Amino acid sequence: MTIVFQDEHLIVVDKPSGFLSVPGRGPEKIDSVAHRIRLANPGCLTHPAVHRLDMDTSGLLVLAFTAEAHRALSIQFQNREPKKIYQALLDGEPEDDEGTITLPFRLDIENRPYQIYDEVHGKIGITRWRKLAVENGITRVHFEPLTGRTHQLRVHAAHPKGLGTPIVDDPLYGHGHDPGKMKLHAASLTFRHPVSNETLTFTSPVPF
Repeated sequence: MTIVFQDEHLIVVDKPSGFLSVPGRGPEKIDSVAHRIRLANPGCLTHPAVHRLDMDTSGLLVLAFTAEAHRALSIQFQNREPKKIYQALLDGEPEDDEGTITLPFRLDIENRPYQIYDEVHGKIGITRWRKLAVENGITRVHFEPLTGRTHQLRVHAAHPKGLGTPIVDDPLYGHGHDPGKMKLHAASLTFRHPVSNETLTFTSPVPF
């Protein structure tokens, strides 16, 4: 985990793939970005995370030190104000070069945390995407999620009604077997500072 930016109100980190954003259930899953931030910053909120990245997703994550900062940032994320840009490698080549994916999906309560397509009970996820390059049957894509649903980019990539092409090494929706290998990276994050209201943009080099 690398610190990208820090002041008295918030911290932005670059999370590696295979590492939890927040503690999971049980003492063996306490090690996470949020837990380490709390340990390193006395007086930090008990729950500093404003948003999350899947364990197998790498990239930029913002956490708040104070209740005021957390509230202001949470409102931005609830209102879909922050701009998030991801890069991914897909295990195949989608037919189109760009587009917008709109798919309803929900948690499969019999198979957590797997998400399933559901036109009746699912909530809509919306993602803009475009093809960046193709090499040896692997496609590099730019993703811009307009909603922040759990596993949104992973479902939108893999499902036949999305791109029909799973993210490389995705252990849930693709052909991955080992944790920390999935090729999905949160490469850019833009939001307003919770106190100064200044627009902040952070970038992280794509590790694949």
